[in-house]
Amino acid sequence: MSLSEWLIQKRNILIKHNIKHHQLTIELSNKIWIKCNQCNFLMYYKTLHQNYKICPNCQYHFPTSSQDRIEHIFDLNSWQPLNSNLSSTDPLGFFDKKLYRKRLQDMKYKTGLSDAVQTGIASINTIKVACGIMDFRFMGGSMGSVVGEKLTRLIEYATNSKLPLIILCASGGARMQEGMLSLMQMAKISSALYRHSESGLSYFTILTSPTTGGVTASFAMLGDLIIAEPKALIAFAGRRVIEQTIKEDLPDNFQTSEYLFKHGFIDLIVSRLQLRQTLSRLLYLYVSSSN
Repeated sequence: MSLSEWLIQKRNILIKHNIKHHQLTIELSNKIWIKCNQCNFLMYYKTLHQNYKICPNCQYHFPTSSQDRIEHIFDLNSWQPLNSNLSSTDPLGFFDKKLYRKRLQDMKYKTGLSDAVQTGIASINTIKVACGIMDFRFMGGSMGSVVGEKLTRLIEYATNSKLPLIILCASGGARMQEGMLSLMQMAKISSALYRHSESGLSYFTILTSPTTGGVTASFAMLGDLIIAEPKALIAFAGRRVIEQTIKEDLPDNFQTSEYLFKHGFIDLIVSRLQLRQTLSRLLYLYVSSSN
């Protein structure tokens, strides 16, 4: 290797190192300082986390994980997970740009979850409840066989134990990689909810952004009381699909929680900051009326 070639090689290595260092600096800065997607307000990351991931300037609700939800809503150390060992397989041998089984492995490694929902028993101000919390980070919160099975088992446990039930929804709908198997979960969960309702037990749903597709078309809209976070996207089909089908322009706030509240599809819009207090009051009314 000539001296000039050696110098060129060393220069390229140095350039690559500087680029990586610059990218790492930007990445660290983005984690420390966070800009609101709605009002562009710049805030320290601890400020956002202490405010339940709600912008203190405009009240925009940032996406949050199922683990954060557990910490925000329930009494300290009261969460007892159910069926946490259940995990999806690849029944159809599905692949697109990546094998489905490989995509599942990547999601498990990235999120630390076995699938797109956590189910368990917890308490809110000492009132015991059964709860399912969907996590959009895991393949868009899509509903596959395991999500359907875990929610069905949760509902059946709540029915047998005579517990009120809460399901917090965050989903893009049925999981296409499991085909018809994912669609069948809609009917399975709805059937279990019917038996829960026939037993005279309460069921509350909390719709967060986004709640769409097969989840909206089934258990998300079957609650005795349907609660939504402010400005949440709640829909079945996409906006453009509807506009192209009916050949009309839709309102700007179409498919938001405010629009659905105005038209009677949901019962309450509650900020994440007041959610625990609101659920506590509702559960107290339920327990009082049951006694």
